[in-house]
Amino acid sequence: MSNHHNNKTGRGISPEQGKSHTEDHSLWSRRTFLRQLGVAGSFSFLLGRFPINAIAGSPLALALNATNDERILVLIRLKGGNDGLNTIIPVFNYGIYQQQRPSIAVPNNQIISLSAELGMNSAMQPLENRWLDGQMKVVNNVGYPDHNLSHFRSTDLWASARNADEDADSGWLGRLLNQEFPDFLSNPPQDPPAIQIGGAGNLVFFNEDEVNMSVQVTNPEQLESIALTGQLYDPTAVPFCYYGEQLSYLRTVANATFRYAQVISQAYQNGANNGAPYDGSLGAQLALVARLIKGGLRTRLYMVELDGFDTHAGQENNHPNLLNSLATAVDAFYEDLADGAHDQRVLSMTFSEFGRRIEQNSSSGTDHGTAAPLMLFGPGLNGNGFLGGLPDLVNTDENGNLHFEVDFRSIYATVLEQWLCVEPDLVDEVLGQTFDRLPGLGLDCLAVGTQAPIAAFNPELTAYMRGGELYISYELPATMPVQLMLFNMLGQPLRQIFSGVQASGLQEHRIPLSDINWAAGVYVCSLRAGSHTVSKPIALVNR
Repeated sequence: MSNHHNNKTGRGISPEQGKSHTEDHSLWSRRTFLRQLGVAGSFSFLLGRFPINAIAGSPLALALNATNDERILVLIRLKGGNDGLNTIIPVFNYGIYQQQRPSIAVPNNQIISLSAELGMNSAMQPLENRWLDGQMKVVNNVGYPDHNLSHFRSTDLWASARNADEDADSGWLGRLLNQEFPDFLSNPPQDPPAIQIGGAGNLVFFNEDEVNMSVQVTNPEQLESIALTGQLYDPTAVPFCYYGEQLSYLRTVANATFRYAQVISQAYQNGANNGAPYDGSLGAQLALVARLIKGGLRTRLYMVELDGFDTHAGQENNHPNLLNSLATAVDAFYEDLADGAHDQRVLSMTFSEFGRRIEQNSSSGTDHGTAAPLMLFGPGLNGNGFLGGLPDLVNTDENGNLHFEVDFRSIYATVLEQWLCVEPDLVDEVLGQTFDRLPGLGLDCLAVGTQAPIAAFNPELTAYMRGGELYISYELPATMPVQLMLFNMLGQPLRQIFSGVQASGLQEHRIPLSDINWAAGVYVCSLRAGSHTVSKPIALVNR
């Protein structure tokens, strides 16, 4: 293994180290490209490798047994290695902090006080009210043993949750999804298990068979195009020649085999942003995520990305802009989600491959470091606060870097068990070993928000055909959001019958069969009421 790939003894990979720094970025880009080839060419969009036997029954079985966990996790990747000390500022030891960073330390008058010991960069002012409202927590000194200072290797370790001396062969959420959908390729679920915007080649949603279990797109424009058109490609935007005819045919086939285009498009059409002030690349990504959530997409895992945190030079100019982009986007995201109380079920979490060195470099920047703060957002945190202790700027490691106090996998374990409500034994299996849980995060598997949870109920769904009409009825125990969908045997949505809030009591729908372009066969009626989902097969026959 080359020294740049497993750098533990140097000052941190920096431009001054020339070849090592260049090789690390080159390796990162080359391997990302090679891994992305596998993503785009096989699994990410489920293009091809869709066995004929999958059409026979399994999507129907999945529709009949569909369950819906309302909890959603949004990962926000700060690509490049965020400088934690200029994000959450150690005001308790401001003298040493300023001494180590004479030209890039955040001035006292640009620090928002969060506690007697710690403050937040004023560039993140849009998050101040989130903190005051108890919707933000910070875990300090997050890292892992034997920290690696290579972008590529450390990114893989965060994505895989493996030890520093182990192969990063799959992602922590990919392994979780594989437990939920073990026959993903042949029996995919109705909605995409995960959606990833950017982060080409990131392992986080790969299972151990190297299958990417997310819908992965390069940018929000690509996903929005899919959502608007319900297809991957425009089959008409081709040259007027024989080659164009062939290309149009291939694009039509690709569109037909992309399972999730229609369901994403349906959620996009059903949802709407409420005018929250989104801005920039991250804002565009989170605006799209919010719209899909509000539109009823049952995807539980999302990952978005903000690039530019490899701040080796000129940090005093670009880092505050990055932090402001993060804060503005997150604040707008939760403002948007609050429309309909969707914010109550969404937890967001930042992560980055490493922090930066305590001491600034000669280019008014910072080189690769170790531990850094990790931030979480959402009403489900049940209060603000700090975990992980205070950063120690004096007792550093042999390279002058911060010691880590909290293994990032403890945060993963806590989120899996106490937010996504995964059984503890399965959490340990997914992560490969047992990590301490962090009860201080304030998460639990009870209903979030102030409204008392509705007692367990199984909505009784009645559906039958009579006199050329489809009759559907069910009873609700309380006022709640409802979505009623009709699917065909392939698990493809045919029609949204209803989407909105309904009062308690008996609800009935009558739909002329002529409205749904029916043909004799078996269909699935799926009712989502609050956090419960129930489905029923309907046999439509010629009479």
